Amino acid sequence: MSEFACEFVDVHKTFGDTHAVRGLSLRVPRGVFYAFLGPNGAGKTTSLRMLAGLLRPTQGTTRICGIDVHADPVRAKAALAYVPDEPAVYGKLTPIEFLEYVAALWRVPRDVARERARQLLEELELAERAAERIDGYSRGMKQKVALAAAMIHDPQLLMLDEPLTGLDAAAARRIKDMLLAYVRRGGTVLLTTHILEVAERLAQRIGVIARGQMLAEGTLDELRAAAAMPGATLEDVFLQLVGSTEGMGSA
Repeated sequence: MSEFACEFVDVHKTFGDTHAVRGLSLRVPRGVFYAFLGPNGAGKTTSLRMLAGLLRPTQGTTRICGIDVHADPVRAKAALAYVPDEPAVYGKLTPIEFLEYVAALWRVPRDVARERARQLLEELELAERAAERIDGYSRGMKQKVALAAAMIHDPQLLMLDEPLTGLDAAAARRIKDMLLAYVRRGGTVLLTTHILEVAERLAQRIGVIARGQMLAEGTLDELRAAAAMPGATLEDVFLQLVGSTEGMGSA
C-alpha cells in the first residue's frame, strides 16, 4: 500500500497553446490536511480534475493511493471523493434519497448507507429538513449535501474545491470540524481555498501554485523559510511567493 494518498508526477496540461499546468510534481501523504493554494487561473482546478480522472494529462502521471488514475481508473477512483466548486445534486430528491442513491452507486449496503446518511445529516444540521426536496435548499445547504454525498462511502481521499463558498460562519465552522475529525480518523483532505486564514489554521502541509507551476510546498514554517519571512502569516508568505512570478510567461 502506498504511503501517499495522491501523487502528481511531472504533470503537464495544455489547452491548445495555453499551458495550464507545467511540470507539477507533488506527493500528499496519507492522513494529512493539505491546502493547495494559488491565485485565480493558477492551475488548481485543472490539477484536481486530472487527479479525479476528468481530464487526461498532456504529459505525466496522477495516482491515488498508488494506483494510476488513467491506467486503472475504477480502482483508483474507489478511494476518492471529489466535490467541485459547483457541485451537482439532484434537486427533485430529498437529501436522504440522494445520499442513499449515491451510496448505492458505490455499492454500500443499504442499511449501512441509511445509518451513515442519518449521521451525516445530523452532523451538518440538515436532519430537521431531511424530508424536503433539495431544490428548495439554499446554495450553502446544497453544498452541505454534496459534502455528505462525498463522505457516504468513507473514501480515503477527500478532494474539495472551494468547499466553504456560500456558507455562513456557523456552517463553515461545522464543516471544518467535520474535516478535521475525518483526518484524525486517518483520512486525507486535499483542499483549495482563497480563504488563507482557513488554510493557515487547518492545514498541516501547504502547496502554492502559480501560472501552472509549484512555487513552494511543505509546512507553514517551511514556506516561511522559502519566502525568507520567518514568523510571517500565510497571507504574507503567499503574496510574497506569488508576487515572485510576475515576470513569468502567461499561463
